[in-house]
Amino acid sequence: MKGEANRGHSCVKGRFAFGYATHAERVTTPMIRDSIDDAWKKVSWNEAVNFAATKIKSIQQQYGKNSVGGITSSRCTNEETYLVQKLVRAAFGNNNVDTCARVCHSPTGYGLKTTIGESAGTQTFDSVEKADVVMVVGANPTDAHPVFASRLKKRLREGAKLIVVDPRRIDLVKSPHVETHHHLKLRPGTNVAFINAMAHVIITENLHAQTYIEERCELEAFERWKAFICQEHNSPEAMADVTGIPAEELRASARLYAKANNGAIYYGLGVTEHSQGSTMVMGIANLAMLTGNIGRDGVGINPLRGQNNVQGSCDMGSFPHELPGYRHVSDDAVRQQFEQHWQVEIDNKPGLRIPNMLDAAVAGSYKGLYCQGEDIAQSDPNTHHVQAALRNLDCLIVQDLFLNETAKYAHVFLPGASFLEKDGTFTNAERRISPVRKVMAPLGGKADWEGTMALSNALGYEMKYNHPSEIMDEIAALTPTFSGVNYQRLDEEGSLQWPCNEQAPNGTPIMHVEGFVRGKGLFVLTEYVATSEKVNKHFPFLLTTGRILSQYNVGAQTRRTANHDWHDKDILEVHPHDAEDRGINNGDLVQVKSRVRDSVNCPIIRSSTTRSGLYHVPSPRKWC
Repeated sequence: MKGEANRGHSCVKGRFAFGYATHAERVTTPMIRDSIDDAWKKVSWNEAVNFAATKIKSIQQQYGKNSVGGITSSRCTNEETYLVQKLVRAAFGNNNVDTCARVCHSPTGYGLKTTIGESAGTQTFDSVEKADVVMVVGANPTDAHPVFASRLKKRLREGAKLIVVDPRRIDLVKSPHVETHHHLKLRPGTNVAFINAMAHVIITENLHAQTYIEERCELEAFERWKAFICQEHNSPEAMADVTGIPAEELRASARLYAKANNGAIYYGLGVTEHSQGSTMVMGIANLAMLTGNIGRDGVGINPLRGQNNVQGSCDMGSFPHELPGYRHVSDDAVRQQFEQHWQVEIDNKPGLRIPNMLDAAVAGSYKGLYCQGEDIAQSDPNTHHVQAALRNLDCLIVQDLFLNETAKYAHVFLPGASFLEKDGTFTNAERRISPVRKVMAPLGGKADWEGTMALSNALGYEMKYNHPSEIMDEIAALTPTFSGVNYQRLDEEGSLQWPCNEQAPNGTPIMHVEGFVRGKGLFVLTEYVATSEKVNKHFPFLLTTGRILSQYNVGAQTRRTANHDWHDKDILEVHPHDAEDRGINNGDLVQVKSRVRDSVNCPIIRSSTTRSGLYHVPSPRKWC
């Protein structure tokens, strides 16, 4: 609990939920079966990995090397995630590796890489204590990131001003101890329209940081962007019907942010998990550069991650197109560095993403999957499609703590280890690499990295590691931003923030101080494109989902503890006007049906937290 990120505070999601690690439903013995219709057979680790390896080899012999792949976990350590992507690239011989974090992180990665040159947030959490104006976009910190939220609220109580951009009246807005100066209740799906209108006000009212822009940004790109953003269709008045935000309120918010000495933007999955997620992240970067709010304390672009190691799982090369350190597989020099170290040829073509894997599985060309620490049958959209894909696999290997929904379709189950049972590191949204150290032996006999190594060896690609510290040494040798990281330093210093290398030997709490990583900042045109799926007379409402304070992600861990008692069932929040129109009352069971997915039955609660026309499910489970 004594960490730089949390200053001794512990998140309620885990603070009262340690019991999951020794829960009676933990699976601690490897299991195999030839068909998902068969009963599980308990076996030794050797028998399980040899069984899995034989099936993978047989699949590739019949369907080709690209017929198998792997999914990494944002709950596992950096070292374990690194080994899974290495297994796929070196032992499977392809780049078919992906992670759920790509959905919530890759828009940030792509958007920030394009505009300022690095795929991560710019600040340390300490930075919020110097912010004068804080804008929270598409995030609910009090429920999803309560430790950071407590620090944010402390700063707000000290006098910082708050702008909340969210269709719902989240807890920050409702807090009696926090003054929200502007709550911009935009319509879901209109983020880009909103951010363009903000920029329009700042430019046309001459509130931008011209000297900062001239010194630190590409001026030709800025002038091109300026001409675009000044167009009348980007004005608050023109966008009011689109976003639902009154023009004067948006103008007042833009002025407040632009005139701040230190303006900070924090955003969450409401920004990134969207068809225009990358565009919105670039819009946020444009706004921060426009006002000179990057490169010092109290400012910045700050993504709030969805799981404990979202940042790390992406840093470690979990994307099908990138090796560790966000370097493209088509880069010959980078690929050759890994090939020399790994002593194997690496495919130069990007592999399949999770949706592509599922589509190919349904089509019959993708037949094997190694899934570590992810429950895609529970968390991914379009459940019927996911189930059809998993059912069509010849070999599904699941490595997890419990027999989850995905494991119902598995042929091999490898016991996973909780964080209490392993050594390794996690990387949070600050780019802070923090150690986790084992306090008890793995109940299943092996930590996750050991299980991956055993599978690789059974497949014929030899891995030899005696301790995760050796894996980190390899990561550091191959990843420039990690070259100064090792276990001795982590144990002595507590944590390190990448980039940590010769140029930044003590790590980098705040990025882009002297200049942007890419050299000059790049303003990018962000044209608003309306979401294709719209309301109509048959489907007149929008449905959103969100995190719950007591639950973590899909609840696989926390629902097996007393935390479950705080929120033991899903509910549907409905605005009182909408409930009145339909004659439904608190506790009534209603059916919610989507246009293309499915339907679900759920009790309702009348709540003015949502706006009329918007339903909300505060739920740890996947919906529709």
